[in-house]
Amino acid sequence: MRTAFIQALNELADSDPRVCLIVGDLGFSVIEEFSQKHPDQFVNAGVSEQNMIGLAAGMALTGKIVFTYSIGNFATLRCLEQIRNDVCYHRANVKVVSVGGGVAYGNLGVTHHASEDVAIMRALPNMVVVAPGDPVEARLATRAVVELDGPAYLRLGKAGEPVVHEKEPNFELGRAITLGEGTDLTLIASGGMLATADKVARTLVAQDVGVRLVSMHTVKPIDKEAVARAATETAHVFTLEEHSVEGGLGGAVAEVMAELPPGHAPLKRIGLRPEFNKTVGDQNYLKSLHGLDEESVLKTIQQIIARSYRRVG
Repeated sequence: MRTAFIQALNELADSDPRVCLIVGDLGFSVIEEFSQKHPDQFVNAGVSEQNMIGLAAGMALTGKIVFTYSIGNFATLRCLEQIRNDVCYHRANVKVVSVGGGVAYGNLGVTHHASEDVAIMRALPNMVVVAPGDPVEARLATRAVVELDGPAYLRLGKAGEPVVHEKEPNFELGRAITLGEGTDLTLIASGGMLATADKVARTLVAQDVGVRLVSMHTVKPIDKEAVARAATETAHVFTLEEHSVEGGLGGAVAEVMAELPPGHAPLKRIGLRPEFNKTVGDQNYLKSLHGLDEESVLKTIQQIIARSYRRVG
Protein backbone atom coordinates (compact mmCIF):
# COMPACT_ATOMS: atom_id res chain seq x y z
CA MET A 1 0.00 0.00 0.00
CA ARG A 2 2.75 2.47 0.85
CA THR A 3 4.26 2.05 -2.62
CA ALA A 4 0.89 2.79 -4.22
CA PHE A 5 0.54 5.81 -1.95
CA ILE A 6 3.91 7.33 -2.79
CA GLN A 7 3.42 6.70 -6.51
CA ALA A 8 0.07 8.50 -6.41
CA LEU A 9 1.57 11.34 -4.35
CA ASN A 10 4.37 11.73 -6.88
CA GLU A 11 1.85 12.07 -9.70
CA LEU A 12 -0.18 14.62 -7.74
CA ALA A 13 2.92 16.66 -6.86
CA ASP A 14 3.93 16.69 -10.53
CA SER A 15 0.87 18.74 -11.39
CA ASP A 16 0.22 20.60 -8.14
CA PRO A 17 3.08 22.44 -6.40
CA ARG A 18 0.93 22.79 -3.27
CA VAL A 19 1.32 19.06 -2.54
CA CYS A 20 4.13 18.60 0.00
CA LEU A 21 5.53 15.69 1.99
CA ILE A 22 7.12 15.88 5.45
CA VAL A 23 8.70 12.77 6.95
CA GLY A 24 9.94 12.04 10.43
CA ASP A 25 13.28 10.61 9.28
CA LEU A 26 11.53 7.46 8.05
CA GLY A 27 10.36 5.95 4.79
CA PHE A 28 13.72 5.51 3.13
CA SER A 29 13.64 3.12 0.15
CA VAL A 30 10.15 4.53 -0.56
CA ILE A 31 10.40 8.35 -0.42
CA GLU A 32 13.59 8.92 -2.43
CA GLU A 33 11.87 9.41 -5.76
CA PHE A 34 9.57 12.05 -4.29
CA SER A 35 12.40 13.91 -2.56
CA GLN A 36 14.54 13.89 -5.70
CA LYS A 37 11.77 14.94 -8.09
CA HIS A 38 10.24 17.53 -5.76
CA PRO A 39 12.97 18.92 -3.49
CA ASP A 40 11.01 22.13 -2.90
CA GLN A 41 7.99 20.11 -1.78
CA PHE A 42 9.81 17.78 0.60
CA VAL A 43 11.05 18.19 4.17
CA ASN A 44 12.69 15.71 6.52
CA ALA A 45 11.73 17.02 9.96
CA GLY A 46 13.96 14.49 11.70
CA VAL A 47 12.96 12.39 14.68
CA SER A 48 10.67 15.15 15.91
CA GLU A 49 7.07 14.25 15.22
CA GLN A 50 5.56 17.11 17.23
CA ASN A 51 7.57 19.60 15.20
CA MET A 52 6.64 17.73 12.02
CA ILE A 53 2.93 18.32 12.69
CA GLY A 54 3.46 21.94 13.73
CA LEU A 55 5.45 22.58 10.57
CA ALA A 56 2.77 20.88 8.47
CA ALA A 57 0.01 22.96 10.04
CA GLY A 58 1.90 26.18 9.41
CA MET A 59 2.54 25.26 5.78
CA ALA A 60 -1.09 24.26 5.30
CA LEU A 61 -2.29 27.61 6.62
CA THR A 62 -0.25 29.28 3.85
CA GLY A 63 -2.11 27.29 1.18
CA LYS A 64 -0.12 24.05 0.96
CA ILE A 65 -1.59 20.52 0.95
CA VAL A 66 0.73 18.77 3.38
CA PHE A 67 1.23 15.05 3.97
CA THR A 68 3.11 13.87 7.06
CA TYR A 69 4.50 10.35 7.03
CA SER A 70 5.75 8.01 9.74
CA ILE A 71 5.19 4.64 11.41
CA GLY A 72 1.70 4.16 12.89
CA ASN A 73 2.19 5.18 16.51
CA PHE A 74 4.83 7.79 15.73
CA ALA A 75 2.60 9.52 13.19
CA THR A 76 -0.36 9.73 15.57
CA LEU A 77 0.12 9.10 19.29
CA ARG A 78 3.50 10.76 19.71
CA CYS A 79 2.16 14.04 18.32
CA LEU A 80 -1.52 13.73 19.25
CA GLU A 81 -1.77 17.10 20.97
CA GLN A 82 -0.35 18.86 17.91
CA ILE A 83 -2.75 17.00 15.61
CA ARG A 84 -5.66 17.99 17.83
CA ASN A 85 -4.75 21.62 18.48
CA ASP A 86 -2.74 22.66 15.42
CA VAL A 87 -4.42 20.62 12.69
CA CYS A 88 -7.98 19.72 13.67
CA TYR A 89 -8.83 22.88 15.59
CA HIS A 90 -7.79 25.03 12.63
CA ARG A 91 -9.17 22.64 9.99
CA ALA A 92 -5.70 22.75 8.47
CA ASN A 93 -5.19 20.94 5.19
CA VAL A 94 -2.88 18.30 6.68
CA LYS A 95 -3.04 14.63 5.79
CA VAL A 96 -1.51 12.44 8.49
CA VAL A 97 -0.20 9.22 6.92
CA SER A 98 0.79 6.24 9.02
CA VAL A 99 2.46 3.17 7.63
CA GLY A 100 2.26 -0.21 9.33
CA GLY A 101 -1.22 -0.16 10.81
CA GLY A 102 -2.06 -2.88 13.32
CA VAL A 103 0.78 -5.29 14.06
CA ALA A 104 2.64 -4.87 10.76
CA TYR A 105 5.83 -4.09 12.71
CA GLY A 106 5.21 -7.14 14.85
CA ASN A 107 8.79 -8.05 15.72
CA LEU A 108 9.52 -4.55 17.06
CA GLY A 109 7.01 -4.88 19.88
CA VAL A 110 4.21 -2.81 21.37
CA THR A 111 5.95 0.55 20.80
CA HIS A 112 5.54 -0.05 17.05
CA HIS A 113 2.04 -1.61 17.10
CA ALA A 114 -0.76 0.72 15.97
CA SER A 115 -3.79 -0.88 17.58
CA GLU A 116 -5.64 2.15 19.00
CA ASP A 117 -4.93 4.78 16.34
CA VAL A 118 -8.23 4.60 14.44
CA ALA A 119 -10.25 4.92 17.63
CA ILE A 120 -8.24 7.93 18.77
CA MET A 121 -8.16 9.69 15.41
CA ARG A 122 -11.86 9.23 14.73
CA ALA A 123 -12.60 10.86 18.08
CA LEU A 124 -10.97 14.10 16.92
CA PRO A 125 -13.34 16.79 15.57
CA ASN A 126 -12.93 17.61 11.86
CA MET A 127 -10.77 14.52 11.20
CA VAL A 128 -11.59 12.16 8.33
CA VAL A 129 -10.24 8.62 8.87
CA VAL A 130 -9.39 6.42 5.89
CA ALA A 131 -8.02 2.85 5.95
CA PRO A 132 -7.79 1.58 2.35
CA GLY A 133 -8.08 -2.15 1.83
CA ASP A 134 -5.55 -2.80 -0.94
CA PRO A 135 -3.07 -0.94 -3.19
CA VAL A 136 -5.86 0.07 -5.57
CA GLU A 137 -7.79 1.74 -2.77
CA ALA A 138 -4.59 3.27 -1.37
CA ARG A 139 -3.95 5.04 -4.66
CA LEU A 140 -7.55 6.24 -4.93
CA ALA A 141 -7.62 7.31 -1.28
CA THR A 142 -4.49 9.41 -1.76
CA ARG A 143 -6.14 11.28 -4.61
CA ALA A 144 -9.36 11.68 -2.62
CA VAL A 145 -7.75 13.18 0.47
CA VAL A 146 -5.87 15.69 -1.70
CA GLU A 147 -9.25 16.90 -2.97
CA LEU A 148 -10.58 17.07 0.59
CA ASP A 149 -10.22 20.53 2.14
CA GLY A 150 -9.28 19.73 5.72
CA PRO A 151 -7.59 17.18 7.97
CA ALA A 152 -7.44 13.49 7.12
CA TYR A 153 -5.81 10.39 8.55
CA LEU A 154 -4.63 7.84 5.98
CA ARG A 155 -3.77 4.46 7.52
CA LEU A 156 -1.64 2.20 5.32
CA GLY A 157 -0.25 -1.29 5.54
CA LYS A 158 3.49 -1.77 5.52
CA ALA A 159 4.14 -3.65 2.29
CA GLY A 160 3.12 -6.64 0.24
CA GLU A 161 -0.65 -6.35 0.64
CA PRO A 162 -2.38 -8.16 -2.24
CA VAL A 163 -4.64 -6.47 -4.77
CA VAL A 164 -8.28 -7.35 -4.09
CA HIS A 165 -10.10 -5.24 -6.68
CA GLU A 166 -10.06 -6.80 -10.14
CA LYS A 167 -10.87 -3.41 -11.65
CA GLU A 168 -10.73 0.13 -10.33
CA PRO A 169 -13.89 0.80 -8.30
CA ASN A 170 -15.74 4.05 -7.85
CA PHE A 171 -14.10 5.58 -4.79
CA GLU A 172 -15.66 8.29 -2.67
CA LEU A 173 -14.78 9.22 0.89
CA GLY A 174 -17.58 8.15 3.20
CA ARG A 175 -19.09 5.68 0.71
CA ALA A 176 -18.40 1.96 1.13
CA ILE A 177 -17.56 -0.30 -1.80
CA THR A 178 -19.59 -3.50 -2.18
CA LEU A 179 -17.54 -6.30 -3.74
CA GLY A 180 -20.11 -9.09 -3.48
CA GLU A 181 -23.79 -9.53 -2.72
CA GLY A 182 -25.58 -12.04 -0.49
CA THR A 183 -28.30 -12.24 2.15
CA ASP A 184 -26.96 -14.72 4.71
CA LEU A 185 -24.26 -12.46 6.16
CA THR A 186 -22.24 -9.32 5.59
CA LEU A 187 -18.49 -8.98 6.02
CA ILE A 188 -17.44 -5.35 6.56
CA ALA A 189 -13.67 -4.95 6.36
CA SER A 190 -11.16 -2.12 6.51
CA GLY A 191 -7.44 -1.92 5.88
CA GLY A 192 -5.43 -5.02 5.16
CA MET A 193 -8.20 -7.27 6.50
CA LEU A 194 -10.07 -6.76 3.22
CA ALA A 195 -7.90 -9.42 1.59
CA THR A 196 -8.69 -11.87 4.40
CA ALA A 197 -12.39 -11.03 4.19
CA ASP A 198 -12.31 -11.63 0.44
CA LYS A 199 -10.76 -15.08 0.87
CA VAL A 200 -13.21 -15.98 3.63
CA ALA A 201 -16.12 -14.80 1.49
CA ARG A 202 -15.01 -16.98 -1.41
CA THR A 203 -14.79 -20.02 0.86
CA LEU A 204 -18.25 -19.39 2.32
CA VAL A 205 -19.80 -18.82 -1.10
CA ALA A 206 -18.37 -22.17 -2.19
CA GLN A 207 -20.28 -23.64 0.78
CA ASP A 208 -23.52 -22.07 -0.51
CA VAL A 209 -23.51 -19.21 2.00
CA GLY A 210 -24.70 -15.90 0.60
CA VAL A 211 -22.06 -13.29 1.49
CA ARG A 212 -22.16 -9.53 1.08
CA LEU A 213 -18.59 -8.23 1.12
CA VAL A 214 -18.15 -4.54 1.93
CA SER A 215 -14.94 -2.51 1.95
CA MET A 216 -15.42 0.23 4.54
CA HIS A 217 -12.35 2.20 3.56
CA THR A 218 -13.60 5.33 5.32
CA VAL A 219 -14.15 4.71 9.01
CA LYS A 220 -15.10 8.34 9.62
CA PRO A 221 -17.49 9.49 8.28
CA ILE A 222 -18.75 5.93 8.11
CA ASP A 223 -21.27 4.95 5.46
CA LYS A 224 -24.36 4.69 7.70
CA GLU A 225 -26.59 3.65 4.82
CA ALA A 226 -24.35 0.69 3.93
CA VAL A 227 -24.31 -0.42 7.57
CA ALA A 228 -28.07 -0.08 7.90
CA ARG A 229 -28.66 -2.08 4.72
CA ALA A 230 -26.34 -4.83 5.92
CA ALA A 231 -28.08 -4.96 9.30
CA THR A 232 -31.56 -5.15 7.80
CA GLU A 233 -30.99 -7.11 4.58
CA THR A 234 -28.65 -9.86 5.84
CA ALA A 235 -28.89 -12.21 8.81
CA HIS A 236 -25.47 -11.52 10.37
CA VAL A 237 -22.96 -8.68 10.31
CA PHE A 238 -19.25 -9.18 10.95
CA THR A 239 -16.56 -6.48 11.04
CA LEU A 240 -12.92 -7.31 10.33
CA GLU A 241 -10.04 -4.99 11.21
CA GLU A 242 -6.41 -5.14 12.26
CA HIS A 243 -7.14 -2.80 15.16
CA SER A 244 -8.56 -3.13 18.64
CA VAL A 245 -12.22 -4.17 18.64
CA GLU A 246 -12.77 -1.14 20.86
CA GLY A 247 -13.36 2.12 19.03
CA GLY A 248 -12.28 1.27 15.51
CA LEU A 249 -14.34 -0.05 12.60
CA GLY A 250 -16.26 -2.43 14.83
CA GLY A 251 -17.05 0.35 17.26
CA ALA A 252 -18.20 2.67 14.48
CA VAL A 253 -20.48 0.01 13.00
CA ALA A 254 -21.84 -0.83 16.46
CA GLU A 255 -22.70 2.84 17.05
CA VAL A 256 -24.73 2.94 13.85
CA MET A 257 -26.50 -0.35 14.54
CA ALA A 258 -27.31 0.64 18.14
CA GLU A 259 -29.54 3.43 16.82
CA LEU A 260 -31.42 1.29 14.31
CA PRO A 261 -34.97 0.09 15.05
CA PRO A 262 -35.18 -3.33 16.77
CA GLY A 263 -35.07 -6.50 14.72
CA HIS A 264 -31.82 -6.05 12.83
CA ALA A 265 -29.02 -8.59 12.48
CA PRO A 266 -26.58 -9.28 15.33
CA LEU A 267 -23.04 -7.91 15.09
CA LYS A 268 -19.77 -9.70 15.74
CA ARG A 269 -16.60 -7.59 15.86
CA ILE A 270 -13.46 -9.44 14.75
CA GLY A 271 -10.25 -7.61 15.51
CA LEU A 272 -7.32 -7.33 17.88
CA ARG A 273 -8.05 -7.98 21.53
CA PRO A 274 -7.82 -4.71 23.51
CA GLU A 275 -4.58 -5.59 25.24
CA PHE A 276 -0.85 -5.20 24.78
CA ASN A 277 0.92 -8.03 23.00
CA LYS A 278 3.26 -9.74 25.43
CA THR A 279 4.40 -12.12 22.71
CA VAL A 280 6.79 -10.94 20.00
CA GLY A 281 6.45 -12.24 16.48
CA ASP A 282 5.88 -11.21 12.91
CA GLN A 283 2.60 -9.83 11.62
CA ASN A 284 1.13 -13.13 10.47
CA TYR A 285 1.99 -14.84 13.74
CA LEU A 286 0.46 -12.09 15.88
CA LYS A 287 -2.66 -11.97 13.73
CA SER A 288 -3.11 -15.70 14.20
CA LEU A 289 -2.83 -15.28 17.99
CA HIS A 290 -5.69 -12.77 17.80
CA GLY A 291 -7.81 -14.96 15.53
CA LEU A 292 -7.32 -12.73 12.49
CA ASP A 293 -5.85 -15.28 10.08
CA GLU A 294 -8.13 -16.68 7.39
CA GLU A 295 -8.70 -20.04 9.11
CA SER A 296 -9.60 -18.48 12.46
CA VAL A 297 -11.94 -15.89 10.96
CA LEU A 298 -13.71 -18.59 8.97
CA LYS A 299 -14.09 -20.76 12.08
CA THR A 300 -15.51 -17.86 14.11
CA ILE A 301 -18.09 -17.08 11.45
CA GLN A 302 -19.08 -20.71 10.91
CA GLN A 303 -19.58 -21.26 14.65
CA ILE A 304 -21.86 -18.23 14.97
CA ILE A 305 -23.89 -19.25 11.93
CA ALA A 306 -24.21 -22.81 13.24
CA ARG A 307 -25.43 -21.59 16.64
CA SER A 308 -28.09 -19.41 15.02
CA TYR A 309 -29.34 -22.35 12.93
CA ARG A 310 -29.56 -24.53 16.04
CA ARG A 311 -31.61 -21.87 17.83
CA VAL A 312 -33.99 -21.62 14.88
CA GLY A 313 -34.31 -25.38 14.70
